[in-house]
Amino acid sequence: MLPDEIPLRIARLRTAKGVSARDMSLSIGQNTNYINHIENGKALPSMDAFLNICEYLGVTPSEFFDAGSRDPQRIRELTADLKRLDEQQFSIVAALVRSLLRS
Repeated sequence: MLPDEIPLRIARLRTAKGVSARDMSLSIGQNTNYINHIENGKALPSMDAFLNICEYLGVTPSEFFDAGSRDPQRIRELTADLKRLDEQQFSIVAALVRSLLRS
């Protein structure tokens, strides 16, 4: 992910969470325009702020940089559920996913 993609990723994850930039800024202990400045390309977060942003958005830093993942938190939850399936259940789910992807 390029540095100019970071603001867009923050905006997408924030929007998916259904919060305003102002509310997010205040929730992570910053001034009211902090997230707006990042999303508008006027600033990049420090490492500490980035980790706070990830925590607030409910994603790991790795998930943040996986731009192909539209809903990283749900994928993480689904992965945890998949790990609990037995072999037969897992095979059924895998076949269903493959079938859906072919549609």
